[in-house]
Amino acid sequence: MDINKDLVAATATPLVLAILAEGDSYGWAILKRVSELSGGELQWTDGMLYPVLHRLERQGNIKGKWGTSETGRKRKYYHLTARGQSQLAEQCQQWQMADAALRNIWPAVSLPKRSALSPLPSHG
Repeated sequence: MDINKDLVAATATPLVLAILAEGDSYGWAILKRVSELSGGELQWTDGMLYPVLHRLERQGNIKGKWGTSETGRKRKYYHLTARGQSQLAEQCQQWQMADAALRNIWPAVSLPKRSALSPLPSHG
């Protein structure tokens, strides 16, 4: 199932901050880690990741530093700042509240049961 792009965008900040909380990283490695953490469900592109990294850097949540990889290529490594750690804690708390609310809502409402192969109901 494709995840709605608004939901993917909403999860970008906490995912990037959480990955950088594991340790310094760079673009391609962050993309790979997102895929790993999501069980392959999220396949981000450079065009989606780099604006998030640039925004987080402007906000002071992460700091980038140019370095050289083992192969000699220049690469920008990012690390979480103290401000970013605070932001991650806040994001985590907000997402836990949203998750708890949704887990309470789903059983309380009557959701139609359908398999992925069932056609959508027509409203005509």
